[in-house]
Amino acid sequence: MWSLKLTQLLPGLPEELGLECLTRLPYSEHPVASQVCRPWRTLLESQQFYHHRKKNGHTHKVACLVQALPHEHVVSESDGPKSNDSPSYGIAVFDPVSCSWQRVDPVPKYPNGLPLFCQLASCEGKLVAMGGWDPVTYDLVTDVFVYDFTNSQWRKGNDMPSKRSFFAIGSYSGRVYVAGGHDENKNALKSAWVYDLRLDEWTELTQMSQGRDECQGVVIGDEFWVVSGYGTESQGVFEGGAEALEFGSGRWRRVDGAWEVGQCPRQCVGVGRDGKLTSWSELDSAVRVGTCGVTVGGGTLVMGSEYQGAKQGFYMVEEMKGGQNGKLERISVPDEFSGFVQSGCCVEI
Repeated sequence: MWSLKLTQLLPGLPEELGLECLTRLPYSEHPVASQVCRPWRTLLESQQFYHHRKKNGHTHKVACLVQALPHEHVVSESDGPKSNDSPSYGIAVFDPVSCSWQRVDPVPKYPNGLPLFCQLASCEGKLVAMGGWDPVTYDLVTDVFVYDFTNSQWRKGNDMPSKRSFFAIGSYSGRVYVAGGHDENKNALKSAWVYDLRLDEWTELTQMSQGRDECQGVVIGDEFWVVSGYGTESQGVFEGGAEALEFGSGRWRRVDGAWEVGQCPRQCVGVGRDGKLTSWSELDSAVRVGTCGVTVGGGTLVMGSEYQGAKQGFYMVEEMKGGQNGKLERISVPDEFSGFVQSGCCVEI
């Protein structure tokens, strides 16, 4: 049952046909369509319409990447202490169906580049960016920004409750979960919070059993997994376990042996059809360094280099029958989108 009034969506057509026409409108046309009239804008920006499109198979999955910008995309030089050799980062969007690339407009607060090492999550068709380091002072920030693809605009969300860096992140059912990382004094954190996108509110969760710095988050079924990481006293020594938060009960459980001891999990954790964790860096020697994988649709966009200092390559890996991953297929990338990819996530628009 629709809570929105659907009258006069398309003059001369029944309400159902008008709704069907707008439901089939490609997401890339939503920013223009939302300017046609107020009823269209109200409908296109509503969560009810998003879930209607998703239910009927008219949403579209894209990969959103935190990527180093070409110098000409930086608005102006800063007078701060940042080195000229230090890259600025923006968000690139890759559509695996059309193999097209586009750039999301900068966050108004950071016109010259996103906070370094900020984290991305997808939530009900929107892109959420949070945390990271101020790109000029390198101080930890608690900013939360939400990007709406319907109107191509950013809005400011409620700040994170505390400063943390290199934390795990994942999203489920309209909420973004964060856990672990480290504070301003490099102390590994075991605290966890959940951000409700609709309410714009943060709620503290039960703590993990131990602090986990530089951990990686991934949602598997009805659980939020925090993979590997290390404690305050064991800097850089990644452990082989994980902790999983059950969404229903809010309780954590330990999963020993879920990850290879000593291997950094950042941005390279994948999930096989059997539910077991896999590392995209082990897929091929061409992507074993600086690996980042984003599963989008029936495949995964994998970026990485063969050795330290080598140019990062871009590949698609299609899932084969039986849940096995196929071979790397290199994709052609325009020069302006060939910068180093720090992290990413899939957004179903």
